Amino acid sequence: MDSHESFNVFVQNCPSREIMQRLGDKWTPLVLLALAEGPQRFSVLRSRIGSVTPKVLTSTLRTLERDGLVKRTVFAQVPVRVDYELTDVGLSLLDPMEILRRWSEQHAAKVLKARDEFDARDDLIRS
Repeated sequence: MDSHESFNVFVQNCPSREIMQRLGDKWTPLVLLALAEGPQRFSVLRSRIGSVTPKVLTSTLRTLERDGLVKRTVFAQVPVRVDYELTDVGLSLLDPMEILRRWSEQHAAKVLKARDEFDARDDLIRS
């Protein structure tokens, strides 16, 4: 798969499918959106995202670094300082992620209502 045209997320073993799945991961969108504000230290990033464990955040950041979406910079000082920031490829995801963030916030009430209605119907069927 050398050329751009040969990637297709509907082909089971296509690398683009794995990338798309990564973008839909639970923590990836939040990390990308949090890093939109610029370079951040791990503790600041974790605090901004909330409820993510250090292990999971570390894993997510390493995966995003491996994929070329996040850059990790270590500063030789005492104590050692590590910053995370979006690469140019990571920055190119901000517009789509921002659209999804706004859509999620604007439609959350409708989605929650639909869930409640579905669950109520489902409870009736199971009764």
